[in-house]
Amino acid sequence: MTVKVALAGSTGSIGRQTLEVVAAAQGRYEVVALAASSNEEVLRAQIAAQRPRVVAVVDEAVRRRLAGEFTAVNFVDDVADVVIDADVVVNAVVGFAGLPVTLETLRRGKRLALANKESLIAAGPVVQPLRSTPGASIVPIDSEHCAVHQCLRASESAHRELHELMLTASGGPFRGMSRDELATVNIADALKHPTWSMGPKITVGRWARRSPSTPAR
Repeated sequence: MTVKVALAGSTGSIGRQTLEVVAAAQGRYEVVALAASSNEEVLRAQIAAQRPRVVAVVDEAVRRRLAGEFTAVNFVDDVADVVIDADVVVNAVVGFAGLPVTLETLRRGKRLALANKESLIAAGPVVQPLRSTPGASIVPIDSEHCAVHQCLRASESAHRELHELMLTASGGPFRGMSRDELATVNIADALKHPTWSMGPKITVGRWARRSPSTPAR
């Protein structure tokens, strides 16, 4: 059976990788909706390849140009149109703008492939009750939290307790540096991320390991 997929954030890195998976699956998936912000060139190429039923765009000028050729809706106001026909909704939207996709998907009892971590960080208490909607589920697909999810599932299936998880720094400003170069870096260097500007707490936040007898601070 063909699985119908709605892809929000289609022109970004995760969106493009999702479409690579779709292409490699050779007919297992049908992309029924694409949603993007403003990258018209990439979006047009994706539309030509996938022929979705609905295209949603944040940028109103881009939406108007596409509307003459496709069923193009306003992504901000018409999130329901993006997810309604899908079995699986991939939320690869960057930042808080992805929250409506998360809420609408779970509210409609669909599987949510979630790369938009901000949905959970900023609105966890709102998202959590929707997980009990019949059919609703969340599958993390972004790098770190997908890896954590797989570790937890493997531990559970093997009936073994997981005591510790370590996330290594796979990118950022220090990627490719030698051991000698790393010996001289400081916090200011760490905050110079080549891609993201997330502030000091997220960029270099530290969780200290503590024993059960040590009070939390």
